[in-house]
Amino acid sequence: MINSTQVSYFTLAAYFDTGLFTYFYFVTVMCLYMFIVSANVFLIVVICMNRSLHEPMYLFLCSLFVNGLYGSTGLFPFLLLQILSDIHTVSKAFCFLQIFFVYSYGSVEYLNLAIMSYDRYLAICFPLQYNTRMTSKRVAVFIAVIWFPPILVNFFTLPLIVPLQLCGNIINKVYCDNHSVVKLSCYDTTVNNIYGLIVTAVSVFGPLILILYTYMMILKVCSAGCKQSRQKAVSTCTPHLVSLLNFTFGACFEILQSRFNMSGVPNALRIFLSLYFLTCPPILNPLMYGLKLSKIRTEILRATSYRQHRRGSCYFIR
Repeated sequence: MINSTQVSYFTLAAYFDTGLFTYFYFVTVMCLYMFIVSANVFLIVVICMNRSLHEPMYLFLCSLFVNGLYGSTGLFPFLLLQILSDIHTVSKAFCFLQIFFVYSYGSVEYLNLAIMSYDRYLAICFPLQYNTRMTSKRVAVFIAVIWFPPILVNFFTLPLIVPLQLCGNIINKVYCDNHSVVKLSCYDTTVNNIYGLIVTAVSVFGPLILILYTYMMILKVCSAGCKQSRQKAVSTCTPHLVSLLNFTFGACFEILQSRFNMSGVPNALRIFLSLYFLTCPPILNPLMYGLKLSKIRTEILRATSYRQHRRGSCYFIR
């Protein structure tokens, strides 16, 4: 007979004693989080405050930056507390809340990147029909599709894991993970596993098929076009491809780590790679798009030069 226990908290076993480096890790993680917040908020404000950037591509970018804030906020404050704590435990309720944050962040990110690739497909393959196809109403619908279905789908994950009778409370990670909790169940979890696989397939492979199709069409048009059109397509698609590959690498490793035994991988490397898809995209995306896209770069330079001009004028008045 399997003995189930009434679990009220989980122990995160992936943390290890950092000794004198504790405060160094804390300051490093704090600086990363402050950079993520400041960079993403700054670009959101730049896009929202400049009417010249109220185009579909930049509105989808704004959604991407908001999701970066959403996902990192579900992780970093918790991570900072755990680094300073001697007992690495988390309440059951907060664990399930963090699972919802992490999984909905991943689903929104992939769908956002898929919609962005579709937008670039229309802009490059149908430039004359772009404004009639990508209207403001359609953009609003796409943004709603980016956010609401992933949140709804991941919300239904909670009723499947909350009633589980658990035979342990040790999670070998630095944050809560759905599959790690399911593996602690004393009884059959076929429904949870099937639902998890379906959600993963829909959240990852659905958007990936759309992305592959759009880029195949873009390559087809570019191969038949002139050199100038190819260069323009490459300059607009490069940041998106880098973001896609960056997030896909982290997401794929996280899926593999959750589903298969990765005990052969060193603990420190396993922790870093499990955090990769939650930390690196929110850091890289504002840097990539802020520096690569000329319109955003121009508005940033204009805003900073205006601020310096105002400061100089104040000094002159004094």
